[in-house]
Amino acid sequence: MSDERAFTYNGGKVEPGDVQNVRYGISETYLGDPIRIPVTIINGARDGPTVFLSAAAHGDELNGIEVVREVAFEWDLSDLAGTLICMPVLNVPGFLFQQRYLPIYDRDLNRSFPGREDSTSAKRMAHRIFANFIEPCDYGLDFHTSTRGRTNMIHVRADMARPDTARLAKAFGTNVVIDSEGPEGTLRREATDVGVPTITIEMGEAHRFERRLIDEALAGVESVFAEYGLRDTSAVRWPGWRTVITGDKEKTWIRADVGGIVDMHFDRGALVHAGDRICTITNPFKDDNTYVEAPFTGLLVGVLENPVVYPGNPLCHLVELGGPTLQVVEQEQSPEVEGRT
Repeated sequence: MSDERAFTYNGGKVEPGDVQNVRYGISETYLGDPIRIPVTIINGARDGPTVFLSAAAHGDELNGIEVVREVAFEWDLSDLAGTLICMPVLNVPGFLFQQRYLPIYDRDLNRSFPGREDSTSAKRMAHRIFANFIEPCDYGLDFHTSTRGRTNMIHVRADMARPDTARLAKAFGTNVVIDSEGPEGTLRREATDVGVPTITIEMGEAHRFERRLIDEALAGVESVFAEYGLRDTSAVRWPGWRTVITGDKEKTWIRADVGGIVDMHFDRGALVHAGDRICTITNPFKDDNTYVEAPFTGLLVGVLENPVVYPGNPLCHLVELGGPTLQVVEQEQSPEVEGRT
């Protein structure tokens, strides 16, 4: 095999046809012990793109961990054309404490990319990950969940103004794609900016494995592999309908105007029509109810799970639906229509 097809990183090399499991050092503890992230590198015997799969940039976001592990260790990748970089836990310190941010000064690893080797602890960690395992890739899939106390339907976030990123987002095959660059310092934005088109997959809630969402995400990964020829698999996935939420469509986080206890009337992924009562906020005596109505017709991409709020806390994430897509979704969710008020 040609050495040109070997995947190299600082400290190692993986030849075509080989698999390597690495615990890669990205920092040190207060005691001087190494902080290491698990990385599995599968270099296929056949030529093809180099793709990374990453999860748990926020340490309490677990669904993506199982997606990345199942691809790396349960799929038959003997026919792989290209190279897979599988990183199931990026934020090892946060994962160990089961918290979102790095315990070191409460930094957000997913606002620290591409990092810098002479900067803060978070940026040094981000630099080691980015330089060795992100920048050498051709494409990337970064798995996330909602933050604690909320939950998301599975959807993709991507910069749809970039054709290569739009192709990747559509290949994953979710019903909803939210178009945005992403904040500065996020893995997907910084990777995309250096020529590695990357999408974020949002799925479910923190602190748990949700099998149905994990299976949906695995189907999305398989679809991406089909699109880019990494495996001889089935055709690219078509989810039945798709809406891309761009700047000309309404989207909003609906927030509580009062404090209290929330009775949510719809689940994530539900269709609501303008004027539908999404939830009711009550006091402990249930004698002062505040009704929260949908300002426009759309999908509840994310909803509150922890049923208590202060004024200003988010209740749900609503994105607009209309036209033929709305008609398809209305037919699809018709058994749930009686749940509307």
